[in-house]
Amino acid sequence: MSFEGKTAIVTGAAGGMGLAITRALLSEGANVAGLDTQKIEAIDEQSGFMRFKGSVADWLFVSRAVKEAHGEFGRIDYLVNAAGVLWFDRDVSVETIDLEVWNEVLSINLTGCAHTIRAAVPLMKENGGAMVHFSTIQAVRGDDKPQDAYQASKAGLIALSKSVAIQYAADGIRSNCILPGPTVSPMQARWEENPEQLAALENAVPLKRAGTVEDMANACRFLLSDQASFITGIELVVDGGLLALP
Repeated sequence: MSFEGKTAIVTGAAGGMGLAITRALLSEGANVAGLDTQKIEAIDEQSGFMRFKGSVADWLFVSRAVKEAHGEFGRIDYLVNAAGVLWFDRDVSVETIDLEVWNEVLSINLTGCAHTIRAAVPLMKENGGAMVHFSTIQAVRGDDKPQDAYQASKAGLIALSKSVAIQYAADGIRSNCILPGPTVSPMQARWEENPEQLAALENAVPLKRAGTVEDMANACRFLLSDQASFITGIELVVDGGLLALP
């Protein structure tokens, strides 16, 4: 899985899955432009890494960051959409959710991905490349404790990924989604205060553990790599077997 000399755009790079992916790609010789609303502090200043602070919901910010990365590194080969929000206290049933919350979640989780794709694809056409978008297993099933804006946005991302996979296949650009199951990450910080809840969840997972951000980074590296060169338009489930349960 050599990424030497290639360039990746990674959103959500300040923490969680985005940070794990950024570190993995940098360690394998890739250049990375990391985008996040938070300052990316976990990665030291080094050649081959650019950091951009802003929201993927802001088209002008995304467009500028991608263009600057291309100007610095001379190419864009990969796009990883790992940025996203999950607001348990505000993202509830569509019957009662504040519509401003609904719109904000979709603007980050779905429109933000449209922005990065729109900015990156014209530059990826120069050499071909690959995109990986992080959805969730919740996008393909219901929940008795709904986060309807989150689930709808992540389901829309699956459809968007399939559409661009077909549109740009002739340009040598692949697009795939990863559907994580329960994963220990900053997005699930609630488990730190409630380890009993995490233990109960892990007991329900066939592999008897929650996922890690490294699990997701490994899956992402595979889908970006040339080892996955005949894979596009799919959803890779990384959930310890949850969706396989009867």
